[in-house]
Amino acid sequence: MTSPATGPDVGDLAGRRVTVAGLGVSGVPAARALRGLGALVTVVNGSDGEAQRAQAAELEPLGITVRLGDGDTLPESSELVVTTPGWKPSSPLFLAAAEAGVPVWGDVELAWRLRAPDAPPWLAVTGTNGKTTTVRMLACILEAAGLRTAAVGNIGVSLLDIVLGETPYDVLAVELSSYQLHWAPSLRAHSGAVLNLAPDHLDWHGSMAAYAADKGRIYEGNQVACVYNTADPATEDLVRAADVEEGCRAIGFTLGTPGPSQLGVVENILVDRAFVTNRQKQAQELAEVSDVNPPAPHNIANALAAAALARAYGVPPAAVRDGLRAFRPDPHRVEHIADVGGVAYVDDSKATNTHAAEASLGAYERIVWIAGGLAKGATFDELVVTAAKRLRGVVLIGADRALIREALARHAADVPVVDLERTDTGAMAAAVREAARLARPGDTVLMAPACASMDMFVNYNKRGDAFAAAVHDLASGPVPDDR
Repeated sequence: MTSPATGPDVGDLAGRRVTVAGLGVSGVPAARALRGLGALVTVVNGSDGEAQRAQAAELEPLGITVRLGDGDTLPESSELVVTTPGWKPSSPLFLAAAEAGVPVWGDVELAWRLRAPDAPPWLAVTGTNGKTTTVRMLACILEAAGLRTAAVGNIGVSLLDIVLGETPYDVLAVELSSYQLHWAPSLRAHSGAVLNLAPDHLDWHGSMAAYAADKGRIYEGNQVACVYNTADPATEDLVRAADVEEGCRAIGFTLGTPGPSQLGVVENILVDRAFVTNRQKQAQELAEVSDVNPPAPHNIANALAAAALARAYGVPPAAVRDGLRAFRPDPHRVEHIADVGGVAYVDDSKATNTHAAEASLGAYERIVWIAGGLAKGATFDELVVTAAKRLRGVVLIGADRALIREALARHAADVPVVDLERTDTGAMAAAVREAARLARPGDTVLMAPACASMDMFVNYNKRGDAFAAAVHDLASGPVPDDR
Protein backbone atom coordinates (compact mmCIF):
# COMPACT_ATOMS: atom_id res chain seq x y z
CA MET A 1 0.00 0.00 0.00
CA THR A 2 1.26 3.48 -0.89
CA SER A 3 0.49 6.89 0.58
CA PRO A 4 1.97 10.20 -0.62
CA ALA A 5 3.14 10.92 2.92
CA THR A 6 5.09 7.73 3.60
CA GLY A 7 5.37 5.78 0.36
CA PRO A 8 5.23 2.02 -0.05
CA ASP A 9 6.39 -0.43 2.58
CA VAL A 10 9.92 -1.67 1.83
CA GLY A 11 8.59 -5.22 1.92
CA ASP A 12 6.20 -4.33 -0.87
CA LEU A 13 8.58 -2.99 -3.52
CA ALA A 14 8.65 -6.02 -5.81
CA GLY A 15 7.32 -4.98 -9.19
CA ARG A 16 7.00 -1.33 -8.14
CA ARG A 17 8.41 1.35 -10.45
CA VAL A 18 11.01 3.31 -8.52
CA THR A 19 13.03 6.25 -9.81
CA VAL A 20 16.47 6.95 -8.35
CA ALA A 21 17.56 10.58 -8.72
CA GLY A 22 21.31 10.71 -9.23
CA LEU A 23 24.25 8.31 -9.39
CA GLY A 24 27.42 8.64 -7.33
CA VAL A 25 28.25 7.30 -3.86
CA SER A 26 24.61 7.16 -2.78
CA GLY A 27 22.68 6.58 -6.00
CA VAL A 28 24.44 3.41 -7.15
CA PRO A 29 23.92 1.55 -3.82
CA ALA A 30 20.29 2.74 -3.75
CA ALA A 31 19.64 1.43 -7.26
CA ARG A 32 21.26 -1.91 -6.43
CA ALA A 33 19.32 -2.26 -3.18
CA LEU A 34 16.00 -1.44 -4.79
CA ARG A 35 16.62 -3.84 -7.65
CA GLY A 36 17.51 -6.50 -5.09
CA LEU A 37 14.08 -5.99 -3.54
CA GLY A 38 12.49 -6.65 -6.92
CA ALA A 39 11.69 -3.04 -7.84
CA LEU A 40 11.69 -1.89 -11.45
CA VAL A 41 14.39 0.76 -11.19
CA THR A 42 15.12 3.71 -13.43
CA VAL A 43 18.05 6.00 -12.57
CA VAL A 44 17.98 9.55 -13.90
CA ASN A 45 21.02 11.79 -13.89
CA GLY A 46 21.45 15.29 -15.31
CA SER A 47 25.08 14.91 -16.35
CA ASP A 48 26.33 12.52 -19.01
CA GLY A 49 30.07 12.20 -18.58
CA GLU A 50 32.61 9.41 -18.60
CA ALA A 51 32.17 8.61 -14.91
CA GLN A 52 28.38 8.46 -15.22
CA ARG A 53 28.58 6.18 -18.24
CA ALA A 54 30.87 3.83 -16.34
CA GLN A 55 28.38 3.66 -13.48
CA ALA A 56 25.54 3.06 -15.94
CA ALA A 57 27.50 0.18 -17.44
CA GLU A 58 27.66 -1.41 -13.98
CA LEU A 59 23.95 -1.06 -13.32
CA GLU A 60 22.35 -1.92 -16.65
CA PRO A 61 23.32 -5.64 -16.58
CA LEU A 62 21.29 -5.87 -13.36
CA GLY A 63 18.17 -4.84 -15.23
CA ILE A 64 18.33 -1.23 -14.11
CA THR A 65 17.47 1.45 -16.64
CA VAL A 66 19.83 4.44 -16.57
CA ARG A 67 18.81 7.70 -18.23
CA LEU A 68 21.69 10.16 -18.51
CA GLY A 69 21.45 13.82 -19.51
CA ASP A 70 17.89 14.25 -18.23
CA GLY A 71 17.37 14.72 -14.52
CA ASP A 72 14.23 16.82 -14.83
CA THR A 73 11.60 14.46 -16.18
CA LEU A 74 9.76 12.02 -13.92
CA PRO A 75 9.69 8.60 -15.61
CA GLU A 76 6.20 7.43 -16.49
CA SER A 77 4.30 5.41 -13.85
CA SER A 78 6.84 6.13 -11.09
CA GLU A 79 5.48 5.08 -7.69
CA LEU A 80 8.44 6.23 -5.56
CA VAL A 81 11.45 8.51 -5.99
CA VAL A 82 14.65 7.85 -4.03
CA THR A 83 17.02 10.80 -4.21
CA THR A 84 20.71 11.26 -3.54
CA PRO A 85 21.81 14.25 -1.41
CA GLY A 86 22.20 17.57 -3.15
CA TRP A 87 19.15 17.60 -5.41
CA LYS A 88 17.19 20.70 -4.49
CA PRO A 89 13.57 20.28 -3.33
CA SER A 90 12.66 22.75 -6.07
CA SER A 91 14.07 20.48 -8.80
CA PRO A 92 11.57 19.85 -11.64
CA LEU A 93 11.69 16.11 -10.95
CA PHE A 94 10.43 16.60 -7.39
CA LEU A 95 7.84 19.15 -8.40
CA ALA A 96 6.50 16.63 -10.89
CA ALA A 97 6.52 13.94 -8.21
CA ALA A 98 4.59 16.16 -5.82
CA GLU A 99 2.01 16.95 -8.49
CA ALA A 100 1.59 13.23 -9.21
CA GLY A 101 1.38 12.31 -5.52
CA VAL A 102 4.61 10.30 -5.69
CA PRO A 103 6.57 10.20 -2.40
CA VAL A 104 10.26 11.12 -2.27
CA TRP A 105 12.72 9.39 0.04
CA GLY A 106 16.39 10.12 0.53
CA ASP A 107 18.97 7.34 0.53
CA VAL A 108 19.13 7.67 4.34
CA GLU A 109 15.36 7.16 4.57
CA LEU A 110 15.67 4.04 2.45
CA ALA A 111 18.50 2.74 4.63
CA TRP A 112 16.52 3.41 7.79
CA ARG A 113 13.51 1.51 6.46
CA LEU A 114 15.66 -1.41 5.33
CA ARG A 115 17.24 -2.01 8.75
CA ALA A 116 16.80 -5.45 10.25
CA PRO A 117 14.69 -5.75 13.43
CA ASP A 118 17.87 -6.24 15.48
CA ALA A 119 19.80 -3.46 13.68
CA PRO A 120 22.36 -1.44 15.65
CA PRO A 121 21.20 1.94 16.97
CA TRP A 122 22.38 5.17 15.35
CA LEU A 123 24.24 7.93 17.17
CA ALA A 124 23.68 10.80 14.74
CA VAL A 125 25.55 14.07 14.22
CA THR A 126 24.77 17.14 12.14
CA GLY A 127 25.70 20.84 12.18
CA THR A 128 27.09 23.45 9.85
CA ASN A 129 30.69 22.60 10.73
CA GLY A 130 32.58 19.83 12.53
CA LYS A 131 30.36 16.90 11.57
CA THR A 132 32.99 14.61 10.10
CA THR A 133 35.52 15.27 12.85
CA THR A 134 32.93 14.65 15.56
CA VAL A 135 31.67 11.43 13.98
CA ARG A 136 35.20 10.10 13.60
CA MET A 137 35.99 11.03 17.20
CA LEU A 138 32.82 9.26 18.26
CA ALA A 139 33.76 6.13 16.34
CA CYS A 140 37.21 6.13 17.99
CA ILE A 141 35.61 6.41 21.43
CA LEU A 142 33.16 3.59 20.70
CA GLU A 143 35.99 1.39 19.43
CA ALA A 144 38.01 2.16 22.56
CA ALA A 145 35.06 0.81 24.54
CA GLY A 146 35.32 -2.47 22.64
CA LEU A 147 32.24 -1.87 20.51
CA ARG A 148 31.90 -2.87 16.86
CA THR A 149 31.17 0.37 15.05
CA ALA A 150 31.74 2.39 11.88
CA ALA A 151 31.71 6.07 10.92
CA VAL A 152 29.12 6.23 8.14
CA GLY A 153 26.69 8.44 6.22
CA ASN A 154 27.71 11.81 4.83
CA ILE A 155 31.29 10.97 5.78
CA GLY A 156 31.47 9.06 2.48
CA VAL A 157 30.39 5.55 3.52
CA SER A 158 26.94 4.62 2.21
CA LEU A 159 24.46 3.74 4.93
CA LEU A 160 22.79 1.40 2.48
CA ASP A 161 25.99 -0.61 2.10
CA ILE A 162 26.26 -0.83 5.89
CA VAL A 163 22.61 -1.74 6.47
CA LEU A 164 22.60 -4.40 3.78
CA GLY A 165 26.11 -5.69 4.46
CA GLU A 166 27.02 -8.77 6.44
CA THR A 167 29.37 -7.13 8.96
CA PRO A 168 27.73 -7.05 12.40
CA TYR A 169 27.84 -3.79 14.37
CA ASP A 170 26.87 -2.86 17.92
CA VAL A 171 26.26 0.82 17.19
CA LEU A 172 26.83 3.24 14.29
CA ALA A 173 28.34 6.75 14.33
CA VAL A 174 26.33 8.53 11.64
CA GLU A 175 27.07 11.87 9.98
CA LEU A 176 23.99 13.45 8.39
CA SER A 177 23.83 16.55 6.22
CA SER A 178 20.87 18.90 6.06
CA TYR A 179 20.19 17.51 2.57
CA GLN A 180 19.94 13.97 3.90
CA LEU A 181 17.79 14.96 6.87
CA HIS A 182 15.37 16.82 4.62
CA TRP A 183 14.42 13.56 2.91
CA ALA A 184 14.48 11.30 6.00
CA PRO A 185 11.19 11.80 7.84
CA SER A 186 11.16 8.36 9.49
CA LEU A 187 14.63 8.55 11.05
CA ARG A 188 14.63 7.96 14.81
CA ALA A 189 18.13 7.95 16.32
CA HIS A 190 19.18 6.58 19.69
CA SER A 191 20.71 10.02 20.37
CA GLY A 192 21.50 12.98 18.13
CA ALA A 193 23.59 16.15 18.16
CA VAL A 194 23.43 19.48 16.34
CA LEU A 195 26.89 20.97 16.73
CA ASN A 196 26.19 24.50 15.51
CA LEU A 197 24.06 26.49 13.09
CA ALA A 198 25.26 29.19 10.70
CA PRO A 199 24.00 30.33 7.29
CA ASP A 200 24.98 27.74 4.68
CA HIS A 201 23.34 26.07 1.69
CA LEU A 202 20.58 28.66 1.79
CA ASP A 203 20.26 28.44 -2.00
CA TRP A 204 19.20 24.82 -1.49
CA HIS A 205 16.94 25.24 1.53
CA GLY A 206 15.49 28.61 0.59
CA SER A 207 15.87 30.25 4.02
CA MET A 208 17.76 29.99 7.28
CA ALA A 209 14.58 28.83 9.00
CA ALA A 210 14.17 25.96 6.55
CA TYR A 211 17.83 25.02 6.90
CA ALA A 212 17.58 24.95 10.69
CA ALA A 213 14.36 22.95 10.59
CA ASP A 214 16.02 20.28 8.46
CA LYS A 215 18.97 20.10 10.85
CA GLY A 216 16.49 19.77 13.72
CA ARG A 217 15.02 16.60 12.22
CA ILE A 218 17.94 14.74 13.77
CA TYR A 219 16.29 15.12 17.20
CA GLU A 220 12.90 13.74 16.19
CA GLY A 221 12.11 10.56 18.10
CA ASN A 222 15.43 10.48 19.97
CA GLN A 223 15.42 7.84 22.67
CA VAL A 224 18.12 8.86 25.15
CA ALA A 225 19.78 12.23 24.50
CA CYS A 226 19.47 15.36 22.38
CA VAL A 227 22.94 16.95 22.47
CA TYR A 228 23.16 20.70 21.84
CA ASN A 229 25.74 23.52 21.94
CA THR A 230 25.18 25.93 24.83
CA ALA A 231 27.11 28.61 22.91
CA ASP A 232 24.60 28.36 20.04
CA PRO A 233 21.08 28.90 21.43
CA ALA A 234 19.54 27.95 18.09
CA THR A 235 20.59 24.35 18.67
CA GLU A 236 18.80 24.28 22.03
CA ASP A 237 15.73 25.78 20.37
CA LEU A 238 15.68 22.80 18.03
CA VAL A 239 15.76 20.45 21.02
CA ARG A 240 12.80 22.25 22.58
CA ALA A 241 10.83 21.92 19.35
CA ALA A 242 11.55 18.21 18.89
CA ASP A 243 9.08 15.41 19.58
CA VAL A 244 11.18 12.85 21.44
CA GLU A 245 10.54 9.64 23.33
CA GLU A 246 9.54 9.82 26.97
CA GLY A 247 12.62 10.15 29.16
CA CYS A 248 14.92 11.52 26.46
CA ARG A 249 17.14 14.24 27.93
CA ALA A 250 18.60 17.52 26.66
CA ILE A 251 22.38 17.41 27.12
CA GLY A 252 24.45 20.55 26.57
CA PHE A 253 28.15 20.91 25.88
CA THR A 254 30.19 24.01 26.69
CA LEU A 255 33.79 25.20 26.63
CA GLY A 256 33.20 26.62 30.10
CA THR A 257 32.31 25.06 33.43
CA PRO A 258 29.34 22.74 32.86
CA GLY A 259 26.10 22.90 34.75
CA PRO A 260 23.95 19.88 35.56
CA SER A 261 23.12 17.80 32.43
CA GLN A 262 26.10 19.28 30.59
CA LEU A 263 29.63 18.36 29.56
CA GLY A 264 32.32 21.03 29.70
CA VAL A 265 35.85 22.02 30.65
CA VAL A 266 37.26 22.64 34.13
CA GLU A 267 40.94 23.52 34.49
CA ASN A 268 41.84 21.90 31.16
CA ILE A 269 39.89 18.75 31.99
CA LEU A 270 36.88 17.55 29.95
CA VAL A 271 34.21 16.66 32.49
CA ASP A 272 30.74 15.12 32.48
CA ARG A 273 27.91 16.40 34.71
CA ALA A 274 25.20 14.70 32.67
CA PHE A 275 25.75 10.95 32.93
CA VAL A 276 26.70 10.73 36.61
CA THR A 277 24.76 9.54 39.64
CA ASN A 278 24.33 13.00 41.21
CA ARG A 279 24.68 15.60 38.49
CA GLN A 280 23.87 18.42 40.91
CA LYS A 281 27.05 17.81 42.90
CA GLN A 282 29.25 15.41 40.94
CA ALA A 283 31.38 15.61 37.82
CA GLN A 284 33.21 12.80 36.07
CA GLU A 285 36.64 13.44 34.55
CA LEU A 286 36.76 12.20 30.95
CA ALA A 287 39.99 13.43 29.36
CA GLU A 288 42.46 16.28 29.30
CA VAL A 289 42.33 19.07 26.75
CA SER A 290 45.74 17.88 25.57
CA ASP A 291 44.13 14.56 24.56
CA VAL A 292 42.22 16.41 21.82
CA ASN A 293 44.03 16.69 18.48
CA PRO A 294 44.30 19.54 17.64
CA PRO A 295 43.28 21.26 20.92
CA ALA A 296 41.72 24.28 19.20
CA PRO A 297 38.52 25.57 20.86
CA HIS A 298 36.17 24.41 18.11
CA ASN A 299 37.77 20.97 18.16
CA ILE A 300 37.38 20.69 21.92
CA ALA A 301 33.69 21.42 21.34
CA ASN A 302 33.62 18.59 18.78
CA ALA A 303 35.22 16.27 21.33
CA LEU A 304 32.65 17.18 23.98
CA ALA A 305 29.79 16.48 21.58
CA ALA A 306 31.28 13.11 20.65
CA ALA A 307 31.79 12.31 24.33
CA ALA A 308 28.18 13.23 25.13
CA LEU A 309 26.82 10.85 22.49
CA ALA A 310 29.16 8.08 23.60
CA ARG A 311 28.20 8.57 27.25
CA ALA A 312 24.53 8.52 26.26
CA TYR A 313 25.20 5.06 24.88
CA GLY A 314 26.83 4.00 28.15
CA VAL A 315 30.51 4.23 27.25
CA PRO A 316 32.82 4.37 30.31
CA PRO A 317 34.97 7.47 30.95
CA ALA A 318 38.27 5.74 30.19
CA ALA A 319 37.08 4.94 26.66
CA VAL A 320 36.42 8.64 26.01
CA ARG A 321 40.01 9.45 26.94
CA ASP A 322 41.49 6.54 24.99
CA GLY A 323 39.33 7.23 21.93
CA LEU A 324 40.29 10.90 21.80
CA ARG A 325 43.95 10.01 22.13
CA ALA A 326 43.62 7.55 19.24
CA PHE A 327 41.82 9.98 16.95
CA ARG A 328 43.74 11.48 14.06
CA PRO A 329 42.09 14.34 12.14
CA ASP A 330 41.45 14.08 8.42
CA PRO A 331 43.66 16.13 6.09
CA HIS A 332 42.78 19.77 5.43
CA ARG A 333 41.14 20.30 8.84
CA VAL A 334 43.41 22.63 10.83
CA GLU A 335 46.31 20.49 9.62
CA HIS A 336 49.80 21.67 10.54
CA ILE A 337 51.89 21.32 7.39
CA ALA A 338 55.30 22.63 8.43
CA ASP A 339 57.27 25.30 10.26
CA VAL A 340 59.40 27.46 7.98
CA GLY A 341 61.60 30.19 9.37
CA GLY A 342 59.75 30.14 12.69
CA VAL A 343 56.36 30.50 10.99
CA ALA A 344 53.71 27.75 11.25
CA TYR A 345 51.78 26.88 8.08
CA VAL A 346 48.29 25.44 8.69
CA ASP A 347 45.87 24.02 6.13
CA ASP A 348 42.18 24.41 6.94
CA SER A 349 40.89 24.17 3.37
CA LYS A 350 37.77 22.50 4.78
CA ALA A 351 36.78 25.93 6.17
CA THR A 352 34.48 26.58 3.23
CA ASN A 353 32.18 29.05 5.02
CA THR A 354 32.57 31.97 7.39
CA HIS A 355 31.50 30.02 10.47
CA ALA A 356 34.25 27.44 9.97
CA ALA A 357 36.82 30.11 9.19
CA GLU A 358 35.92 32.05 12.34
CA ALA A 359 36.55 28.95 14.47
CA SER A 360 39.88 28.37 12.76
CA LEU A 361 41.02 32.00 13.05
CA GLY A 362 40.11 31.97 16.73
CA ALA A 363 42.66 29.24 17.42
CA TYR A 364 45.76 31.39 16.69
CA GLU A 365 47.11 34.66 18.06
CA ARG A 366 48.98 36.19 15.08
CA ILE A 367 47.86 35.19 11.63
CA VAL A 368 48.62 35.77 7.99
CA TRP A 369 45.33 34.69 6.48
CA ILE A 370 44.94 33.17 3.02
CA ALA A 371 41.28 33.52 2.06
CA GLY A 372 38.87 33.63 -0.85
CA GLY A 373 37.08 31.50 -3.41
CA LEU A 374 33.36 31.15 -4.08
CA ALA A 375 31.41 33.01 -1.40
CA LYS A 376 28.09 31.19 -1.98
CA GLY A 377 26.22 34.36 -1.05
CA ALA A 378 28.10 34.90 2.21
CA THR A 379 29.09 38.25 3.70
CA PHE A 380 32.33 38.77 5.59
CA ASP A 381 31.94 41.82 7.84
CA GLU A 382 31.25 39.90 11.03
CA LEU A 383 34.11 37.49 10.38
CA VAL A 384 36.60 40.32 9.77
CA VAL A 385 35.46 42.24 12.86
CA THR A 386 36.00 39.11 14.98
CA ALA A 387 39.40 38.29 13.52
CA ALA A 388 40.85 41.77 12.90
CA LYS A 389 43.03 41.99 16.01
CA ARG A 390 44.71 38.67 15.15
CA LEU A 391 45.62 39.52 11.56
CA ARG A 392 49.22 40.27 10.63
CA GLY A 393 48.27 40.33 6.95
CA VAL A 394 45.88 38.85 4.40
CA VAL A 395 46.42 37.24 0.99
CA LEU A 396 43.28 37.03 -1.13
CA ILE A 397 42.61 34.55 -3.92
CA GLY A 398 39.60 33.40 -5.92
CA ALA A 399 36.54 34.69 -7.69
CA ASP A 400 34.86 36.49 -4.79
CA ARG A 401 37.95 37.89 -3.05
CA ALA A 402 36.67 41.44 -3.54
CA LEU A 403 33.94 40.79 -0.96
CA ILE A 404 36.56 39.99 1.67
CA ARG A 405 38.78 42.88 0.56
CA GLU A 406 35.89 45.32 1.00
CA ALA A 407 35.11 43.95 4.48
CA LEU A 408 38.78 44.31 5.42
CA ALA A 409 38.77 47.92 4.18
CA ARG A 410 35.78 48.67 6.40
CA HIS A 411 36.90 46.91 9.56
CA ALA A 412 40.67 46.27 9.40
CA ALA A 413 42.04 49.03 7.19
CA ASP A 414 45.50 48.89 8.81
CA VAL A 415 46.03 45.21 7.93
CA PRO A 416 48.24 44.71 4.83
CA VAL A 417 46.33 42.97 2.02
CA VAL A 418 47.74 41.25 -1.07
CA ASP A 419 45.09 40.75 -3.75
CA LEU A 420 46.09 38.02 -6.23
CA GLU A 421 44.21 38.20 -9.49
CA ARG A 422 45.68 35.06 -11.00
CA THR A 423 43.58 31.90 -10.99
CA ASP A 424 45.98 29.50 -12.75
CA THR A 425 47.49 26.40 -11.16
CA GLY A 426 50.36 28.44 -9.71
CA ALA A 427 48.10 30.81 -7.80
CA MET A 428 48.36 28.95 -4.49
CA ALA A 429 52.15 28.88 -4.67
CA ALA A 430 52.10 32.63 -5.24
CA ALA A 431 49.74 33.07 -2.27
CA VAL A 432 52.05 31.10 0.02
CA ARG A 433 55.07 33.13 -1.09
CA GLU A 434 53.21 36.39 -0.43
CA ALA A 435 52.07 35.11 2.98
CA ALA A 436 55.67 34.18 3.84
CA ARG A 437 56.76 37.75 3.09
CA LEU A 438 54.12 39.14 5.43
CA ALA A 439 54.75 36.68 8.27
CA ARG A 440 57.13 37.08 11.21
CA PRO A 441 58.58 34.34 13.45
CA GLY A 442 55.87 33.15 15.81
CA ASP A 443 53.08 33.88 13.31
CA THR A 444 50.77 31.32 11.69
CA VAL A 445 50.04 31.34 7.97
CA LEU A 446 46.51 29.99 7.95
CA MET A 447 44.73 28.92 4.80
CA ALA A 448 41.10 29.06 5.99
CA PRO A 449 39.37 30.41 2.87
CA ALA A 450 35.83 30.95 4.22
CA CYS A 451 34.73 30.11 0.67
CA ALA A 452 34.15 27.13 -1.54
CA SER A 453 36.95 26.00 -3.84
CA MET A 454 35.33 25.21 -7.19
CA ASP A 455 36.31 28.46 -8.88
CA MET A 456 39.96 27.35 -8.91
CA PHE A 457 40.09 23.74 -7.70
CA VAL A 458 38.08 20.54 -8.14
CA ASN A 459 37.34 20.46 -4.40
CA TYR A 460 38.69 21.63 -1.05
CA ASN A 461 41.01 18.60 -0.91
CA LYS A 462 42.83 19.68 -4.06
CA ARG A 463 43.03 23.24 -2.73
CA GLY A 464 44.59 21.93 0.47
CA ASP A 465 47.00 19.73 -1.48
CA ALA A 466 48.11 22.77 -3.49
CA PHE A 467 48.73 24.70 -0.28
CA ALA A 468 50.73 21.85 1.26
CA ALA A 469 52.81 21.45 -1.90
CA ALA A 470 53.55 25.18 -1.94
CA VAL A 471 54.60 25.12 1.72
CA HIS A 472 56.92 22.16 1.14
CA ASP A 473 58.44 23.99 -1.83
CA LEU A 474 58.94 27.01 0.39
CA ALA A 475 60.60 24.87 3.05
CA SER A 476 63.04 23.42 0.55
CA GLY A 477 64.16 26.85 -0.68
CA PRO A 478 65.51 30.02 0.90
CA VAL A 479 63.28 31.71 3.48
CA PRO A 480 62.11 35.13 2.19
CA ASP A 481 64.49 37.73 3.61
CA ASP A 482 62.40 40.82 2.94
CA ARG A 483 60.44 40.53 6.13
